[in-house]
Amino acid sequence: MDDRRAQFIPMIAPPGAMTGDALWFIFQGEQILARTSEARADVPACADPADLGLAVLRRQYLGLLGNRHCVSAEVPPDATPPDGFGWFGLRSLFGLLDDAQFSLMSRARQIMDWDRAHQYCGRCGTLTEPSRTERARVCPACGQIHYPRIAPVVMALVRDGDRLLLARSPRFAPGTYSALAGFVEAGESLEQSLVREVREEVGIEIASPRYFSSQSWPFPHSLMIAFVCEYAGGEIRIDPAEIEDARWFSVDSLPGLPNPMSIARRLINATVEEIHAEHRGQRGDL
Repeated sequence: MDDRRAQFIPMIAPPGAMTGDALWFIFQGEQILARTSEARADVPACADPADLGLAVLRRQYLGLLGNRHCVSAEVPPDATPPDGFGWFGLRSLFGLLDDAQFSLMSRARQIMDWDRAHQYCGRCGTLTEPSRTERARVCPACGQIHYPRIAPVVMALVRDGDRLLLARSPRFAPGTYSALAGFVEAGESLEQSLVREVREEVGIEIASPRYFSSQSWPFPHSLMIAFVCEYAGGEIRIDPAEIEDARWFSVDSLPGLPNPMSIARRLINATVEEIHAEHRGQRGDL
């Protein structure tokens, strides 16, 4: 069976006895155990990490990919990878994973990170217990329920006719530009956050945001929510604390763009295609 084409069903516990080889998303700190080649990356498939000589500190059941169990786990900092495997940052596996497998690795990392951070209650300090009914850890002393934390991030691709506003952060690879993005603040709607983030980062005004899509992003626990926005006025004035450069680009003369795995790249590609389709319609092209 091709695991990459199978449907994933999230669960908090196995529906029955775990038989056969499971897919194990094993982390050492922020790095994941994988076997790589020029064309793809794969996580271990085995009955238990002990079969690979690995002692597990914690494990979390994720669900079923087709008929295969999926489990995340954490190993000690000094654990040695089995023969043929190595420890990799998730970013280094871009291009070797399809969307489905990247999404599952993202889920595994976020659940592992949350489980590790909530072994003890943040309210009273008591050792927590996993819930039997939902993805949560429960404090047996004070009753506080600790759910996985998700930080919503809005992404704005600002359009002005045939031009797109793209910016680069100092963290980007040289020559790479992307859409604007920032975390949603407490009490904000997504639309309010879009207006504030664009105004703070580049000093312009936007209007008519249109939802594009969303993507879980495990750096460390974000949900990217992407929009196309119309330019509504103002001159670019970058916030140097956040932005290294920002400028308008013609869709026919774009700079280096983010990895195709990212929602930012899909957002830009879709908007470029939309503009080209508008031009074909204006010319009456078939």
